[in-house]
Amino acid sequence: MRKGAIIGCAAAILLFLFRHGLDPMPFLLVGGAFSALRFYMQGRGLERNFETIQAVQEKEAVPRVTFSDIGGQDGAKRELLEALDFLKEEAATKSLGIRPLKGILLTGPPGTGKTLMAKAAAFYTDAVFLASSGAEFIEMYAGVGAQRVRQLFSRARKMAEKAGKKTAIIFLDELEVMGGKRGKHTSHLEYDQTLNQLLVEMDGLKTDQTIRILVIAATNRADLLDEALLRPGRFDRQVRVDLPEKEGRLKILEIHSKNKPLSPEVDLFRIAQETIGFSGAHLEALMNEAAILAFRKGRQQIGAAEIEEAIDKVILGERLERRPPREEMDRVAVHETGHALISEVLRPSSVAALTVTSRGKALGFMRPVDKEERHLYPKKYLEDQIAICLGGAVAEEVFFGEKSTGSSNDFEQVARIGKEIIKSGLSEVGLVDPEFTPKEMLHEVFSGIINRQEAKVRRIIEENKDLIRKIASTLFSQEKLSGEEFRRMMAQGVSTAEGTNGEEQAAS
Repeated sequence: MRKGAIIGCAAAILLFLFRHGLDPMPFLLVGGAFSALRFYMQGRGLERNFETIQAVQEKEAVPRVTFSDIGGQDGAKRELLEALDFLKEEAATKSLGIRPLKGILLTGPPGTGKTLMAKAAAFYTDAVFLASSGAEFIEMYAGVGAQRVRQLFSRARKMAEKAGKKTAIIFLDELEVMGGKRGKHTSHLEYDQTLNQLLVEMDGLKTDQTIRILVIAATNRADLLDEALLRPGRFDRQVRVDLPEKEGRLKILEIHSKNKPLSPEVDLFRIAQETIGFSGAHLEALMNEAAILAFRKGRQQIGAAEIEEAIDKVILGERLERRPPREEMDRVAVHETGHALISEVLRPSSVAALTVTSRGKALGFMRPVDKEERHLYPKKYLEDQIAICLGGAVAEEVFFGEKSTGSSNDFEQVARIGKEIIKSGLSEVGLVDPEFTPKEMLHEVFSGIINRQEAKVRRIIEENKDLIRKIASTLFSQEKLSGEEFRRMMAQGVSTAEGTNGEEQAAS
């Protein structure tokens, strides 16, 4: 506001001078020179701030993080350790003619431990460690990013010389910010200049190679990176740091529960089974939230109830104070019971818990559990998943005569799975190319997949109305049922509407 007023006043003064026959050009030249000087001084100020931050980081000790502190990433750790051994075993690598690695790229979802692995790499190789983020290099001032890249590599060499070490590790987080494909920022070349300088530094054009610099970078979006970064001689190794599987989650839980007093009833193996899709950061947050809940209740140990509550909180968010009207709560209870019933009929022992407690944007939630983690999905599995997603909406329609907007997320999942079945060639039409297949045919196949599962779900819901009403009533009053409690209520009798095989599944 103030800046706009100043510009407006200056324009008015110049117009006044021009109308009275005075030449405004000298004033424009002085103003332009003043603006250029101010622009330059702002850039210098930002540069001094950046140097101050880097100096503080140099004085800080590198955290003593070892690879034993990182759980659930055995494959990634093996691949990274092999690359780091090239730095440690210099004589052996030279005798075999192995070229030292210039860069290692860690890719994978957020929270899987990429930063921890970079810190552990520095401790393992006894190297100087500098960390920075891609966002720290990009400014509106041309040339600042490239200058900061040069300063970072220069500082790494000086630190290694001062510490008497031959190796320095530079960790670059969020590499996609400064290493994105060149040419997409047509109005702002600062991105391209910064990336070009990084490419030059990693190429090792300088003759002084007494200090070896290894760049370890992390990104969640490797598909956005410029191809020049990924060629051999720059990032020679790409290490995939994926979400941990069940055994990995168990190791992570054991690491994060070492300093926490757990009740004897807590079964970490069962928790690992119920947290499919959790990253290491999620699991750390889970144990921390469970400890906070125990503290709130004034307990000396963390019990199973606190951990169950923490799982729901990590997935959905904090419990909301707002309580929906009774009619809405009743509908949510029927909806979640419908999901759980279909899931338990088609996949016995697949329900971990169901609740009608409002969290985040969800009014209720049925938390599933899978005995085995899958990487390939047969057609039957995908069809069953569609049926489970439809269970809530169909139960609402059977009991209340119509569906509600609470099923919108379920329908999105149903559409995604139905498209996956067609795209993978698992439908009755076999392999198809959506580009050359009539949309009417694709729509007909897609509708057939959904309608068959909806009809199956409706039969199961109709034949188990009394059981659903009883379970939903109990869920409404208690607000939460564990998987064991739900299965005990189902044991009183359930009809699957799928013949003998379905009845045997329910009985088991």
